[in-house]
Amino acid sequence: MNHVISMLVENRQGVLARIAGLFSGRGYNLESITVGITQDPTVSRLTLVCGGDDAVVEQIKKQLNRLVDVIKVFDLTRAQALHRELALIKVSAKGRTRGEIFQVAEVFKAQVMDVGQDTMTLELAGSPGKIDDFVALLLPYGLVEIARSGTVSLERGKKAPRSERTERQEKGGS
Repeated sequence: MNHVISMLVENRQGVLARIAGLFSGRGYNLESITVGITQDPTVSRLTLVCGGDDAVVEQIKKQLNRLVDVIKVFDLTRAQALHRELALIKVSAKGRTRGEIFQVAEVFKAQVMDVGQDTMTLELAGSPGKIDDFVALLLPYGLVEIARSGTVSLERGKKAPRSERTERQEKGGS
C-alpha cells in the first residue's frame, strides 16, 4: 500500500538531500517526492509517497521527526485530503487516431499542449488514479513519453497547520 506523508520543513539548502538520504540509507522506496515553498518563505511543504505497511510508515515518520530541519510531519494516507498530480503525456497520433485522442482528452478535461506530425502532447492535472486511468486509455495509441510531477496533498477542511516558528513569533519569542 502506498502512503502519503506531507511535512513542513525549513526552507534551507540540503534539507531534501537529508530526507532522501534517510530513505535510501534504510532501503525505503520512494514512489514520488515533491517540494515547494509555502505562504511562509522560510518553510517548504514536502510531500512524499512511499510503499510499505503501517509499521514501516510509523518508523519513517519517527525518523523524519528526528531530523532538525523537519518542523511537522502529517500522514495523509487515510485523512480527508486532496491528492493531485500533473502529467505531460506524449502519445503517437497518426491519421484517424488524432480525433479519437482528442475525444479521450476532452472526456478527461486534458489540455492538448502540442500537436506534431506524428505525436500529440497532452496535459492532465488530477488525482493520481485519474491520471493512471487516462494513461491506460492512451496505451493502445502508443505512449512515447510521460512526465509526472508526483503527488501534492493538502488535508481538507481544517485550518492550515501552524509551524512552531509561527506560534513562537505570535507569542513574541524568536
